[in-house]
Amino acid sequence: MNQPTPVREHVMAAFARRFGGEPALLARAPGRVNLIGEHTDYNDGFVLPMGIDRAAWLAVRPRSDGRVRIYAHDLDEEAAFDVNALDRTQRGWVAYIQGTLWALREAGIPLVGWDGVLASDVPRGAGLSSSAAVELVVARAAVALAGAPWDAPRMARVAQRAENEWVGMACGIMDQMASACARRDHALLLDCRSLDITYVPLPRDVAAVVLDTGTRRGLVDSAYNERRAQCEAAAAFFGVPALRDVDEATFNARAHELDETTRRRARHVITENARTLAAAEALRAGDYTRMGALMVASHASLRDDFEVSTPALDAMVACALDAPGCYGARMTGAGFGGCAVALVAAEHVDAFCEQVLACYTARMPHTPQVYVCHAEDGAAIAT
Repeated sequence: MNQPTPVREHVMAAFARRFGGEPALLARAPGRVNLIGEHTDYNDGFVLPMGIDRAAWLAVRPRSDGRVRIYAHDLDEEAAFDVNALDRTQRGWVAYIQGTLWALREAGIPLVGWDGVLASDVPRGAGLSSSAAVELVVARAAVALAGAPWDAPRMARVAQRAENEWVGMACGIMDQMASACARRDHALLLDCRSLDITYVPLPRDVAAVVLDTGTRRGLVDSAYNERRAQCEAAAAFFGVPALRDVDEATFNARAHELDETTRRRARHVITENARTLAAAEALRAGDYTRMGALMVASHASLRDDFEVSTPALDAMVACALDAPGCYGARMTGAGFGGCAVALVAAEHVDAFCEQVLACYTARMPHTPQVYVCHAEDGAAIAT
């Protein structure tokens, strides 16, 4: 686990102010950055994310009356409800809390009421899985209060169900698996069909730098669900369960039979799966030049074939590729705004960050942020 952070301290202090005394337990779940493998998860493909040292924290104390009172410290908002009368009409941050509790109950986890304070330093809407971090921190705390065993992959699926069926976001499994199962100093090569994980060491002489464009998107209201439907249509054309089952040779032989849009969507997913597997091998071998080239190719595919990049993301990637020590860069997350990620030689990180910020600010009217990220463990009870 992380050492105590300002977020942890804020949660503990806020709990004492709101509810008096100390919580019974404190849970933490990280955000994630995806190094490569975008829009492949809901196509049963491969992804290569890592948990980051930005997380959601939840301090809780059980109640005997089945009520939940939760204070969102970052928003200065409070909600209250009965765990046995969850309300599907709720929107905003409360929907993620109630949806996770609903999915836990559906999975057979007994629910109790609790008082809680939630806070997070995962930027919202930036493509760093702030929602998955909230889902997993609620799940981790609720499972502990129930006295049930913690099964990280199972709870990732529970959290995904909450987002799919309660919130209405047709996300794949990557975000929840990364938040639940991350390992310090490693990326996760995740097979999104079998949920098998291969942990890939992240060398100390490179850093993953998240480049926040200062732009945001709301995925539920975006073209995300449309892209997913297009991929499903392409898989149906090839007569397979998912685009994961189509290799590049098969695609190339029949691509001319698809309409232009469906062809480009399918081409991205099929080539991105191949890039992701190659990227994991490159990292294992310490071949950062190869890894960087795969990241650049991924961005071009997301921009041109999947059409989920933006001028701000393109500008940020261009600035990163011109900065010292950069092996490669790409947009990360579902797109339509948010962040890029760059693989940078550790010795050049400071100069890289300074140059990228200056370059981007000169090109775009948004206020950027830079986060030098370290790979952290998944959801856990803090000690």
